[in-house]
Amino acid sequence: MNIGLLETGSGHWNALIWFIAVLIIGAGVIYLRNEGEEKYKKGTNQTKPFLSGNPEISKEDSHVGASHIYWGFTEALKNYYEPLVKMHTGSINDYSGWIILIMAIIFIIVGVS
Repeated sequence: MNIGLLETGSGHWNALIWFIAVLIIGAGVIYLRNEGEEKYKKGTNQTKPFLSGNPEISKEDSHVGASHIYWGFTEALKNYYEPLVKMHTGSINDYSGWIILIMAIIFIIVGVS
């Protein structure tokens, strides 16, 4: 009888071997993490954001909005998004109605099949 051995139809799994592998991999990860840059000093200029050489910048000026991050995506799909923005009301009742309508259509399609 082997401790931690699980027989399957296509082989076996040994929990002890997996435990030892996790310990070895974890030790390797901790070793690599401790080998990091020693010159890093928390609380100095190294921790401040660097934007085009501007050493001091306010949080408001450094904020990048979602409209900037996804500009290419939304620009490419502008013809799709413009009607959706016009349809957007912000009312939960409208969204609940759409969900019920779509579910009814799906149930009708599945029921006919």
